[in-house]
This record gives sequence, C-alpha cells and structure tokens, in this order.
Amino acid sequence: MTEYYKSICSALDQADIATPRLVIDRARLDANLDILLSRLPAEMAFRVVVKSLPSPELISRIMRRASTNRLMTFNLPMLKHFSEHSPMADQLLGKPLPAKALSSYYSKVRPRNVQAHSNIQWLVDTPARLDQYLQIAEGNGTKLRINLELDVGMHRGGFEPGDELNAVLERLKASEFADLSGFMGYEPHIPLLPGDDLQASERVSAQKIYKAALEAAETRFGFEAVKGMCRNAAGSPTFRLWEDTQIANEISVGSALVKPTGFDTPLLSDFEPASFIASPVLKSTQGFRLPSQPVSARREATTVFMYGGNWMAEPVYPEGLEFSSEFGRSSNQDLLLGPAGMDVKPDDFVVLRPKQSEAVFLQFGSILVFDNGQIVDEWPVLPASA
Repeated sequence: MTEYYKSICSALDQADIATPRLVIDRARLDANLDILLSRLPAEMAFRVVVKSLPSPELISRIMRRASTNRLMTFNLPMLKHFSEHSPMADQLLGKPLPAKALSSYYSKVRPRNVQAHSNIQWLVDTPARLDQYLQIAEGNGTKLRINLELDVGMHRGGFEPGDELNAVLERLKASEFADLSGFMGYEPHIPLLPGDDLQASERVSAQKIYKAALEAAETRFGFEAVKGMCRNAAGSPTFRLWEDTQIANEISVGSALVKPTGFDTPLLSDFEPASFIASPVLKSTQGFRLPSQPVSARREATTVFMYGGNWMAEPVYPEGLEFSSEFGRSSNQDLLLGPAGMDVKPDDFVVLRPKQSEAVFLQFGSILVFDNGQIVDEWPVLPASA
C-alpha cells in the first residue's frame, strides 16, 4: 500500500494542494459499485444513501452507473436540494422528521418540477407522528406517501407487528391524505452480535418480523399492492444478508462504496478503501517530549505536526505514525508520533482513512477526485446539515 499512498501524495503535489483535503479514488469507487451491483439478488433494487456520500456529483455518478433513481435522504436541506436538482428521484426519508420539517417543506420548498413533492416517501414511526403528518397534508391539500418504519430487532423505534401497526394500516387505508408506500426495516445490529449462531438467529428473527408486517398489510391492501410497494432493508454492513426479494425488494448502501475504517468487516472484505484525508506536514522533528519537560526527558521518536486534525480518522501513511494519547489531539496542529529516524519533512503529506463518511466528508470543502495517478476533478459537497 505504500506505493499507492505515495501516488496519491504525488498527485496532490502536482496539483499544488496545500490544505487538508478529502480525496476519493474514482477507479476504486467504480469498482466497489460494480461489486455491489454484482452481488445483489435478481430484481433487488439499490437506493443510494445520501448522508454517506454527501456530494451531488458523487451521487449523480453512482446513480448513472447503477441506473437507479432511488435516494435515501435524511433532513430538510437534503430534501430541498434533490427536489430542486433531481425532481424525478424517489426520495425515501432515512429517519422520521419533526412535523415542523414536513410543514416547512410544503410551505417553503417550491421545486421547478412540482412532481418532486410526490416523489418523497415520508418515514413514520408512531401513530402520533402519522396524526401530525395527516393534519399537515390536509392543511396543504396534498397527499403524502407514507413509509412505515419497522423495529426488526434494533430497538431504535418503529412499529412491530400487532395492534398498533394494524390500526395504522387501517388509518392509511381510509385516509384521503396519505397512501402507504412501503416499509423500512433496518438491521445494522446483526453483524455486531457476538458469534455466528446469534447473528444467524437474529437474522431469521428480523426477517420474520418484516414478513409479519407485510402480511398485515396484504390483509388490508392486497398481495399485489404490497408486492409493488417499497420494502426497504439493510445498509452497507448487512446488504448481503438479503439473498432474495421475497421480503425486502431494495437495499440501501452508501458507505461501502467509499469504505471508511468503520466498514472493515468480513461482509465487505472484497471492497477497497476509496476515501482518504490528506493533510500537509507543518513540522517534523526528531525526539519527543511533553510540555514542561526538560530536554533530558526527550524520548526517541519522530514528532510530526500536521495541518489541522482531530478528525474521525486514522493515519495510514507514512506507515508507523500514531496519535499520542499523552500529548492529546488538536484541530489546529494535530501531533503524530513515528519511529525515530522516520523520513518525513514539512510539505510532505499525512494520509488518513476516515472512520465514517457522513460526518467527515463535509469538513474539507470540495472533494478531490484521484484517478490514474492524477487529481482529475473536484466534486462540491452538500452544505453541512444534521
């Protein structure tokens, strides 16, 4: 990997980069997407997770290559952007939003193509939220597409099969202001459970819960109607747990395509890291001592201060650099320690791998696109939003 990281640093030098930047390897991104698509069961659709890939051009590239118009968005700014710029995209909310966000969307967002409003699936997790949403829909004289969040074992909210879900289904069937568009059942907890047996058992349990919810919907809406609904599941850590479309008919993936360190898992072993932070070295000295210590307390090491820092990321190049728990972290000039005699000097680059993409990608301005040994493009990112 050393030669690979050297090639990134060389490309940054040639492009006169002098600030910390987020870099995406375009060839690796494309290869990861091809792996994902090749692993999907027949008829399984793919939804792009916007929060994990928060750059319009990055998302557009993935949508084109994957031939999908499905997005998972997570807040009002994301909804607004893609309603205006990709009005035909089918947007499924990745979390239930406060009723005021729904009201604000219909009162303030005026996309050029009015069909954008009807291409949104609003996620609902409780009867009370459904009541709020229906009241807003009636006040605006519109009809909402409602996707019901299911608790398939993660216990982060949502419906379980039973009386409450049945009552909500009846309410939707009778409503003039909403249609049931589908379900979402998210199960990222499964690969985190200890032992293969427990993971297998929880996988079966999650699918049974999802199936029971579908059967409850079929009783009220009919088999063919439910078959055609959005039945969303999975994420990057779990998409391979779905081997057919009998229950879920689409999966959502984002992070696996750029593979931060948080996704270095057995299920994603054939995906390659495609996102990196590169930060210039500001200072490099031999020896290390803590503040207030005398020269005699200096230890053998290479001390490096890089431009910026304290990101959710781990150094990978030059090999051997580590953060110092003794010295602490800094967002201004972060310190790293390496073996004594390490050949690193000011204006070199430190390369780090992000631990996640959704929070980290928005901290560096436009993303630098690396391909064939060069920086070939810059992709603007979405405005920072929660």
